[in-house]
Formats: sequence, C-alpha cells, structure tokens
Amino acid sequence: MTKDASRQTISDFGDQWTRYVDNDGHYGSAALFEDILGPFAGRGLIADKVVLDIGSGTGRIVAMLLASGAREVVAVEPSAACDVLRSNVAAHGNRVRCFNVTGDALPEGLVVDSAVSIGVLHHIPEPDPVMRAVHHALKPGGAFVAWLYGREGNGLYLALVQPLRAVTTRLPHRLLDGLCHTLNGVLALYVALARRMPVPMRSYVTEVIAPLDRRKRHLVIYDQLNPRHADYYTRAEARALFERAGFVDVELHHRHGYSWTVLGRKPGAVQP
Repeated sequence: MTKDASRQTISDFGDQWTRYVDNDGHYGSAALFEDILGPFAGRGLIADKVVLDIGSGTGRIVAMLLASGAREVVAVEPSAACDVLRSNVAAHGNRVRCFNVTGDALPEGLVVDSAVSIGVLHHIPEPDPVMRAVHHALKPGGAFVAWLYGREGNGLYLALVQPLRAVTTRLPHRLLDGLCHTLNGVLALYVALARRMPVPMRSYVTEVIAPLDRRKRHLVIYDQLNPRHADYYTRAEARALFERAGFVDVELHHRHGYSWTVLGRKPGAVQP
C-alpha cells in the first residue's frame, strides 16, 4: 500500500507540474525563500555551495538557490515533470545537474555541501530512506534544511481540509481545477478578512498568501488538494525524522505558527 501511495503521489505531482510550469512573481522570489528558511537564512548554507535539492518539481527552489548564490545545484525530481525542470533551468547551463530519480536513489558517489527539501518530505510515505541518502551524500558537517507541513497550529485547517482531500485526491484534473477556482474566491475573501482581523493563520495568510497573484493562489490550493499522500508533522516527529537518519544539532523553526523548517547537520568538521 505504501509503495502504491508513493507511486501515485509521484504521478500526481508529475501531472501537476506539467500543467503549472512557471514560477514567476512572489511565488518564486528570494523574499519567499528567505521566509521559508526563517532564522537559518543567514547561516551560510547556500552561497558558493554545491546544494542538493530533493523534489525539484519545475525548478522553483533551484532558481531560488541559484539566486541566493549557490555555486551548483543537484536537482532531483522523480516525476514526469523532470522535463519541465530541465527546460526551466536550461539557461543556467552546467550550474544545474538534473536527475530523474527518487530521493532514496541518489547517484553513486554524489557529494554535496548542503541539501534542501522544501515541501516534499511530507508527501513521501516512507521518508527515512531519503533522509539516509541525503545524509550519505553530504560532506561531514554539511547541513540539511527541510520544510514540512506542521500539525501544531493547523487544527482548524486540517478539520476542514482532510475530509475534503478524501475526495479531491481522486478527482480528475478538470473537476479539481474548477473546485480550486471556487475556493480561490473564498480565499480572496479570507485574505481581505485577515488584513483586518486576528483570524486563524493570519501571519501565513497576510505574509505568504496575500502577496501571491490569483494564478499562484490557485496553484497553492491545487497543491494542497491534489497529491495522494500528505503528512502533518508534530515538533517531536519532525525532530525524530532527522535524528533517526543520524543528523545532529537539530533545530526547528515554527514558521508562521503552522509549519516546520528543520535544520540538521551531518556529524564531523565542516569541510572547505
């Protein structure tokens, strides 16, 4: 069942990222990337580094990494969207290497300074093999930063979305797309309300959702309702995910009170 869920989720994202291929506006901005990294943004994890990106999709995070000064990005995308990824990053030439493999099947001999996985691990039914593969690829002292859906602070949202996902994850694109257009109108009203009142998830809505244009808000909704598998991590579960794989000095940032940005390091002295 787990393998079936994994294959279906990869297929879901392949379909999604071959339909929604651009990363323009705030959605692909350096400001949003800095917001995702939170207090880890100034740690020297990216500039002049070889960075591994697990779950690259259409290349949004790859472009953010390059804009942040990464010397080279190793982009890993297991779905059919890898062709879109290659097209979107082609202008960067040999600064990007793309691999159409799952995160637990990284190229033999791969060595990187740092690694990121933004919004991906919570869609992997069994993420431990991926965590171990990333740990193996990192140089001693290298850092891995991941952004995960959180359970704390999401009670009302999950009460509404999880029953909905039981239906939407099985809808054909046309019907899901239409539903997302309807929900986008509701979201616009909620954004207007959040600008004036202390509603649940206000920080996230005003600082992350509000700056997105209507098309990208539609994509965010679609992204929540489309993939077959999604986990929501508690603080303890997020920490354990890293520690089981051998990461040390694990730090967690409760981003906007609803998700986790997690940093862990591979033991050893940082290598130049």
